Amino acid sequence: MAVHELETLWSKAAELAIGFRAGISDRRQNPGATYHQMRESFAAPTPETGTPPLQVIEELARQAEPGINGMAGPRFFGWVIGASHPAGVAADWLTSAWGQNCGNHHATPAAAAVEEVAAQWLLDLLHLPEDCSVGFVTGATIANFVCLAAARDEVLRRVGWDVEANGLFGAPPIRVLIGDDAHTSVFSALQFLGLGHDRVIRVATDAQGQIKPSAFEAAMRDGSGPVIAIAQAGQLNTGGFDPVAEMAPIVVAQKGWLHVDGAFGLWARACPETAPIAAELDLADSWATDGHKWLQTPYDCGYAITRHPDAHRRAMTIAASYLPTAQAGERDPSHYVPELSRRARGFATWAIIRALGRAGIAEMIGRHCRLARRIADKLRATSGITVVNDVVLNQIIARFGAERGDAAGDKLTQAVIDEILRGGELFCGGAKWRGRWVMRLSVISGQTSEADADRATAAILNAWDKVRGANA
Repeated sequence: MAVHELETLWSKAAELAIGFRAGISDRRQNPGATYHQMRESFAAPTPETGTPPLQVIEELARQAEPGINGMAGPRFFGWVIGASHPAGVAADWLTSAWGQNCGNHHATPAAAAVEEVAAQWLLDLLHLPEDCSVGFVTGATIANFVCLAAARDEVLRRVGWDVEANGLFGAPPIRVLIGDDAHTSVFSALQFLGLGHDRVIRVATDAQGQIKPSAFEAAMRDGSGPVIAIAQAGQLNTGGFDPVAEMAPIVVAQKGWLHVDGAFGLWARACPETAPIAAELDLADSWATDGHKWLQTPYDCGYAITRHPDAHRRAMTIAASYLPTAQAGERDPSHYVPELSRRARGFATWAIIRALGRAGIAEMIGRHCRLARRIADKLRATSGITVVNDVVLNQIIARFGAERGDAAGDKLTQAVIDEILRGGELFCGGAKWRGRWVMRLSVISGQTSEADADRATAAILNAWDKVRGANA
């Protein structure tokens, strides 16, 4: 492709991207077309001949736009996902253009070096030990997988079993303790690792989905042998934190491994306002967290962090004669993740941290939590709306018309969510909590302001008025 053709193509892509972002606050915060409509729109026979790239990009943007969700918008509260900060997006564009396969440090020295620096910055921001190892993975699901793979290696090695060499056939059984309200991605990671998602020991939780210390102590006491305990920092619905301070000494006494699924809650440690609720998380052995949540990196960015680098490397390192060997003092990126071929995720992480700095990240986290409380207070003050959780972080769950009974409350809550989505002022989701439907709000977009929070609240109250009027 000639230089002028390249300039035209990429300039058009940038123009379309800028136009989308510039208008995202005023557009619907949810898709205007359904999956079935979009499938019909894109359906076509396999192309027999090529099409000029400029035409392809224009066609892609035109056809996709109706089905694009407002996930990068300021009133997208549906799931706990960030808004892809512009600095990270720009770095991600460069990453794609550079085309670096971050498989080893000799082939891609810039990608490897920036990942190493970004890893140290992450540990500093999250106030975790500086000698921890960090793997740059796709997201929290694989971050949990990597950390639990290291945990599996270490707890079996402590009883004389080499799982990397011998697998799980004949290995001493590992007890896995996990809270009743843990995120499904952790159960998936256990499934992938051959530890099973149903053979775990589920520990009772309280009204906020947090492990009960007494129940954990009893479960740990009722068994012996290799053990992995999994705590949660930021319950998906309530934002609650498991009691790591009480759990850690019990795990240490049994020579186990304590892992924290901190997909978004671990970031509470990066903000002075929220740090106290996450103060004891550094007692764990490993932590999984996402960049594309509170750090606002583009997607395909998560971090697997352990305080046991040797176990981490044993669980993940892939060796082959054609691959260079890391010398003393060198960090090979592939030794901490399950892939050789992968995106150079460190560039976007480095760019976001460089752009926001410690102060900017702390401000954003604190702002989101204050806005969540602001929204919850206004909902709570309205007749017929019940805020179900203690708003300790950025998560809100609410029910509508609960005073009319469980079944009626479920019906009204779902009707309010449907009405909100029809309006498009904000995107929210529903979930079952303790067997009853709730509306979930996750305040985590880097763009969300007080005005956005108030605009979203007004839309929720308006939807409730309509539903209540129709069901009077």
